Amino acid sequence: MNSVYANLPVTIFEAVSQLCRETGAINLGQGFPDDPGPEDVRRKAAEAVLDGWSQYPPMMGLPALRRAVASHYGRWQGVALDPETEVMVTSGATEAIAGALLALIEPGDEVVLLQPLYDAYLPLVLRAGGTPRFVSLKPPHWRLDEHALRAAIGPKTKALLFNNPLNPAGAVYGAKDLETLARALEGSDALVVADEVWEHVTFDGRAHVSALSVEGLAHRTVKIGSAGKIFGMTGWKVGFVCAPPGILKILAKAHQFLTFTTPPSLQEAVAYGLAKEAGWFKAMRDGLQAKRDRFSDGLRAAGFSPLPSAGTYFLNVDLAPLGVADDLAFCERLIREAGVAAIPVSSFYAEDKVTTIARFCFAKHDSTLDDALARLAAFGGRGG
Repeated sequence: MNSVYANLPVTIFEAVSQLCRETGAINLGQGFPDDPGPEDVRRKAAEAVLDGWSQYPPMMGLPALRRAVASHYGRWQGVALDPETEVMVTSGATEAIAGALLALIEPGDEVVLLQPLYDAYLPLVLRAGGTPRFVSLKPPHWRLDEHALRAAIGPKTKALLFNNPLNPAGAVYGAKDLETLARALEGSDALVVADEVWEHVTFDGRAHVSALSVEGLAHRTVKIGSAGKIFGMTGWKVGFVCAPPGILKILAKAHQFLTFTTPPSLQEAVAYGLAKEAGWFKAMRDGLQAKRDRFSDGLRAAGFSPLPSAGTYFLNVDLAPLGVADDLAFCERLIREAGVAAIPVSSFYAEDKVTTIARFCFAKHDSTLDDALARLAAFGGRGG
């Protein structure tokens, strides 16, 4: 058995979901909406299943989708992409991340990881033979520290994995933050694997800034996007990879021996969806922002201390005012005693853990959020 996977515990998401099934708790742990997604996009997929192509599509993705991705990012982020040489379709963003790490890393290479980090990053780095170097971000604002970044970047650094907007923290990094990152990387040959799947889920008028649009980063960036996050259909698993031609050629060689292709019916539907009018994307963000505000206000009324959320589906709660120093134990209590599930943010750290933050997903029906808030209010914000 491979030691990287054989020694892994069950993920926190599976553990929490199992406990929810056992107890009947409301699951605000895993990050997915509880509606099926835009009907017109789903209808396009259904039409493509019945009337379209069901055999292997091109390994790099349907030309129509690659053109749609290039057009979409040109329209929304000012990024000029050649769909023939700079865009590839993958079976979800996780495959894109895995393929990028397998293609770029050799044993002995170092990879800089920012904590808190999406749980797939570290096992994939280790499986690719990389050595992780961690930079810890701290609540409540989770800002980038140029000195800490410089200290982690060395002659063996092959890549830095940068998640923006940041899950689980809900932080959004703008142009100045990305310029900080570019300065920290000056003089190195490191590439940036930019996990930008939450790029459309930003609030309060914020516009996503892609690493591909920033001088000092564009030439070294692998940008990863996700139709599942853009359209709130996480089960579709259609991802995008955008990179300079020389880099994308290497990434494609890893992709061809992983999933090779992605269902053509879903690709056709995503190509349609990416061309939606700006009003649809604004309405989607406004709807999620209203849910964020509804849940945040309810948490305060229930005696909790929510932290700012500038993007993603997630709202974090500071447990320190409740006297909590063990977020894992607190989240288990919350499931059993309050009937509501959250994820302990310490689970997103490999070392130097922050243990006083719990993450809730608010991308749920208002009735579900209200039910959860009523249970939390009855729980009373009880800490240690």
